[in-house]
Amino acid sequence: MAPAVCRTLLGLALYTGSLFAVSGATFLYHDYCIIGAGPAGLQAAYFFQQAGRDYIVFERSHAPGSFFALYPRHRKLISINKQYTGKSNSEFNLRHDWNSLLSHDRRLLFRHYSRDFFPSADTMVRYLEDFASLLKLQVQYNTAIIHVTLEKNEQAWNGHYFLLTDQDRKNYKCSSLLVAAGMWVPNVVNFPGSEYVEGYETVSINPEDFAGQTVLILGRGNSAFETAENILGVTNFIHMVSRSRVRLSWATHYVGDLRAINNGLLDTYQLKSLDGLLEGDLEDLAIVKDKKGKLHITLRFYLENGNISAGIDSITLPQDELDNFATRAPYDRVIRCLGWKFDFSIYNRSLGLMPGKGNIKKYPQIKPSYESRGTQGLFILGTASHSVDFRKSAGGFIHGFRYTTRAVHRLLENRHHGVPWPSTVYPITQLTNSIIKRVNEASGLYQMFSVLADIILLRENATAFEYLEEYPVGVLAELEMQTGRKARNGLFVIIMEYGRNFSGADKDVFYYNRAVGEAQHAWQSNFLHPVIYYYKHLPTERGMKLRPPDWPLPRPDAIHHIVEDFLTDWTAPNAHILPLRRFLENCLSTDLRNFFAESCFLFAFTRQKLPPFCQQGYLRMQGLVGSQELRHHAVQAGLLQDYTHKDFLDHAIPVRPLQHLVNAKDEL
Repeated sequence: MAPAVCRTLLGLALYTGSLFAVSGATFLYHDYCIIGAGPAGLQAAYFFQQAGRDYIVFERSHAPGSFFALYPRHRKLISINKQYTGKSNSEFNLRHDWNSLLSHDRRLLFRHYSRDFFPSADTMVRYLEDFASLLKLQVQYNTAIIHVTLEKNEQAWNGHYFLLTDQDRKNYKCSSLLVAAGMWVPNVVNFPGSEYVEGYETVSINPEDFAGQTVLILGRGNSAFETAENILGVTNFIHMVSRSRVRLSWATHYVGDLRAINNGLLDTYQLKSLDGLLEGDLEDLAIVKDKKGKLHITLRFYLENGNISAGIDSITLPQDELDNFATRAPYDRVIRCLGWKFDFSIYNRSLGLMPGKGNIKKYPQIKPSYESRGTQGLFILGTASHSVDFRKSAGGFIHGFRYTTRAVHRLLENRHHGVPWPSTVYPITQLTNSIIKRVNEASGLYQMFSVLADIILLRENATAFEYLEEYPVGVLAELEMQTGRKARNGLFVIIMEYGRNFSGADKDVFYYNRAVGEAQHAWQSNFLHPVIYYYKHLPTERGMKLRPPDWPLPRPDAIHHIVEDFLTDWTAPNAHILPLRRFLENCLSTDLRNFFAESCFLFAFTRQKLPPFCQQGYLRMQGLVGSQELRHHAVQAGLLQDYTHKDFLDHAIPVRPLQHLVNAKDEL
């Protein structure tokens, strides 16, 4: 090879997008490859860009957010866009902004793009385009990755490289692969006559096309009810069939269940206006088309002895035996609205990327750290990562996975670049205030309840603590390895939870006395509320596996529920703060109260051990300086004794500024 060529290749290897030749093929190299420029892919790109990492995003379309260019078909999102909360705290306001991605740029808040409470999907497309362009994210458009495989290499971060091939047979290599391609392959149920079924992805969205027709919808999610809502006013009637009963989001507290914006069919069903809901296994169905083009619903086993090609007259229908069979009336159209599943087709077997089991089979199998169970270094982001918290939290939606994506980035920063999980160290006197501040404003804890938690690592002798935000509780046993932080002296875990028996399709969430108001009954709180777990030692992997059913964490050494609050404002001195402080004091065997300088001065002469506030404040010439106004307030609150003027002259040490008090102690 010529020296000039060698120098050129060496130069390329020093820059982002290095070239490698393997078995005659040339690979463009990046440390991180991201498949998909939807919300999760762009969110990951933002964090990598802020950290100065070498990454690339592959997007098959000509613009980001291609899913939202098509779906939802009727163009109205069900993610709320609350303009006003009565507060200016940006972190708190994200609790009620379900569309914005996380960034430092205040222009990229979704409220600047739409004032609609349920905005248009077209607005989301425009927002994602701006997010990618304004932040100058490295997105390679019109690049469809069609094959992914592994190449073993001991020098690679994870013992292998990921090799990607696009539609033009161009090759790419990366050390870590993040899949943010979403769920876009339609769920299809095959049964006799399923060829007569129209798919949600192609069915007409013009209500006039359904005028005077009778329609059967297969499915019971938001796409099914969205479709029904669009044609409710023009059809003869609509029937909807699914294997499970309808789940209302206000009962399950799961945002993926049926939302009120789409539930008009429930009104017309329960108020006797012809429409109706049915339960049944779709795989047991069969559809037969008559000479007039009408679609008749029958059951698969009726076709076993009949010849479907001979026509409907030769087939036994359920109403032939049961004349009041629910779906005996023929339908003009049958529409499939069964949601989507992950596309496994492009991944080679060597990656070990397998579907989940049971009700999460549409998702790939991943760990609570969002890493594939089959391949180290392969992470699943966004909607496809929802198996971690399916039907429990918001990880399948923007307002949830924007936080889990940040958590994955922090895990990777520690693993590959030696950057520990961000943390802040405070004196122990700030423990109560730190917890109260976070539970009242943190959006990640609030949206990803029971999944992400704040971790407080205690320092030796509980004189200080280290605060880590929004760590995945499913990998709590791996905290030291995943974060680069040590948990040698015990820890607190702060998490948000609903009551154990308050969520479910069959629950009456509007019953009388549903709310708990007394602090002593806080453990019975039903609505979302903070829960603090205390562990003397970091839980083990075995402890995590043996945790009680439906518990996010193993049994702690102590636990405290902050009583639910109607305003989600946990700042009441007696109901919220005082019980929390006493719980922390019992766990740490210390006094976490704040004191006036006079009290600390008195304690210095009457106690063997000063409270932490006096040790870390008063003895360092910090704290509240005495004044007539403060003294009057302290006396009224019972914090100081009310000396008479004579008693004060005869017995008390004069009230002086803090500096004089310290000098007086030194002199004595």
